[in-house]
Amino acid sequence: MSRLLLVTKKIAGDLHGGRELLLALNRDCLQEIFEDDLFVVELESAPVRTAADLVAAMSGHIDGVNEVSLRAIVRMVREKEITQVFIDGSNMGVVASALKRQNLPIKITTFFHNVEARFFLGAFYASRTLRALLVLVANYVAERKAVKNSDVIVTLSEADSRVLYRTYGRRASLIWPMAVRDKMKSTLDSVVPASLERDPYLLFVGSAFYANKAGILWFVDNVAPHIRMETVIIGRGMDAMKPRLERSGKVRVIGSVEDLGHWYLGANIIIAPIFDGSGMKTKVAEALMFGKKILGTPQAFSGYEDVAARVGWVCKDSEDFVATLNSLSGLTLPAFDPQLRALYESRYSFPAARARHLQALGDR
Repeated sequence: MSRLLLVTKKIAGDLHGGRELLLALNRDCLQEIFEDDLFVVELESAPVRTAADLVAAMSGHIDGVNEVSLRAIVRMVREKEITQVFIDGSNMGVVASALKRQNLPIKITTFFHNVEARFFLGAFYASRTLRALLVLVANYVAERKAVKNSDVIVTLSEADSRVLYRTYGRRASLIWPMAVRDKMKSTLDSVVPASLERDPYLLFVGSAFYANKAGILWFVDNVAPHIRMETVIIGRGMDAMKPRLERSGKVRVIGSVEDLGHWYLGANIIIAPIFDGSGMKTKVAEALMFGKKILGTPQAFSGYEDVAARVGWVCKDSEDFVATLNSLSGLTLPAFDPQLRALYESRYSFPAARARHLQALGDR
């Protein structure tokens, strides 16, 4: 009987952002599969305050990985007779390294939410601060240990696998596409409340991290002035950018909302002007959940390449965006496309993710 230890990030309070949503989904999948044979270690990040903390971080001891947590993990593997370890994040690669040194009879699987070195390189280019450089180095060191010491590497896309190979010389063992929990009450829940009945609008959903901010700023400057539909921007932290983003009659910033579903269902098209980053974009899967078409850059469709032509339009530059949106503005697009919803259910839903986890990890 397989017994699995999940090493994951501690999530406090509400889930925010694609990474935390996926952490919770992975945990739920494993709980359903392994039940009482699942053991969990949650790691909580601590700020770097001293020179010793900085030295430790530069050796990959980040995001709650330290000598105390490593000893606890090794002890649990021995005491609970663990046969598999699932490390949910390549930033915790030191855990894989510490376990390998013990020569324990276990299989170590590491799930890569991004190629962290690539992600934090983009963050460094966006800010070019000493702190961003140190974060990049710390994550590179940790991730390199994950690549070297994991028996199985899982990435979200083939593109990430290729970046992994260029960076570290090893490809992914498995490709598991993005999955998100279903937020639609039912496939018939497509009635937009009167409070949201308004002229057709484009919808951008994304929190204020560097690639989202750069992408929507670019869209507001280069596309929004030349199209007829209003753009609505939703996402944690985006309200702080109102002075820079809002344009009367053209762009409206909402910020955080309690219920994303009504905003998705009321939109004509979901936009994803993303030019940098790693992994797969949660918001594409989320749009499919609500049966919505997506218009985005090639980067936004990373991991979705084989379905991009079915789910929306790929635009490489501002001219593509403007021409495509103006050609669509006179058309009546379905408020809910059941074929897009079916694609979500078959590939990007919780049951689809659970099936992938079971195939790779379950021997029950």
